[in-house]
Amino acid sequence: MNKKKWAADFSLLSVAFIWGTTFVIIQNAISTLPPFAFNTVRFTLGGLSLLLLLLIKSKGRISFQRSSLLPGVILGCFLYAGYAFQTFGLLYTTPAKAGFITGLSVVLVPLLSFAILRHKPRTAAAAGALSAVLGLYLLAAGHAQSLNLGDLLVMICAFGFALHIIFTDKYSKAASALQLTIIQILTVAGLSSISMLLYEDWQGALAISTLLNPEVLSALLITALLATSAAYLIQTAAQRHTTPARVAVILTMEPVFAAIFSYIWIGEELTPIAATGCLLIFLGMLMAELPQLFRMLVNKNT
Repeated sequence: MNKKKWAADFSLLSVAFIWGTTFVIIQNAISTLPPFAFNTVRFTLGGLSLLLLLLIKSKGRISFQRSSLLPGVILGCFLYAGYAFQTFGLLYTTPAKAGFITGLSVVLVPLLSFAILRHKPRTAAAAGALSAVLGLYLLAAGHAQSLNLGDLLVMICAFGFALHIIFTDKYSKAASALQLTIIQILTVAGLSSISMLLYEDWQGALAISTLLNPEVLSALLITALLATSAAYLIQTAAQRHTTPARVAVILTMEPVFAAIFSYIWIGEELTPIAATGCLLIFLGMLMAELPQLFRMLVNKNT
């Protein structure tokens, strides 16, 4: 396994860490600022911060390659679908069920990747995905409730996130990672703003007193700079050197980090079943890595 693949996998693990550790911050903030308004401001700030980076990098001249424009919009639409349908789904189902169903994208990625891009998943990646799904189920503590509208909406969200990973793999190899990230983030911001105008009290949500609320402001800055601009830039760049199936397995560590930090920060109980789920997700990630580790050891000793 070459150094670029190691760096890519470690970078993606850092993305899962960022998303997992900011979960509590976001959950607290959207109790004051509605979800679509939060995402509008979050992704707008994230996109503008990357535009500033591009401006500095290009010495004051901003131009976008054609190879970044349409792919960036497509990726942004998939990313928006993930966030939008997850938000709507939470109106009708529980957070635990929503988390488990969203996590099913780890299985959808290799299946859709094979159907769309003809990428046959490795046996180790498939085994890792199954272990991660079982872990996600245990982490959600299991539910015997019947299927409802919210579950179906969150399933659409899982397809959105899965397709985002798959098409990031397709487009990231031929386009600038920075430009591709900027366009997809601003696309999410634009679509979120339309949803905000249609479904939320946007005037109250965007009031200065609301945005300057210390809890909301800190959440917006942290998520815009770390969980949006930095995280998606890292993901886009890292996917040049790894496969969609491996990305999906590694990113299942997000709920593990969320569970751990929820326990540390707000004392949320981590039951033995949930802890077992965390372990299975971690083992799933290791399964996806084992063949490369084995080949690296063999090459080192020969």
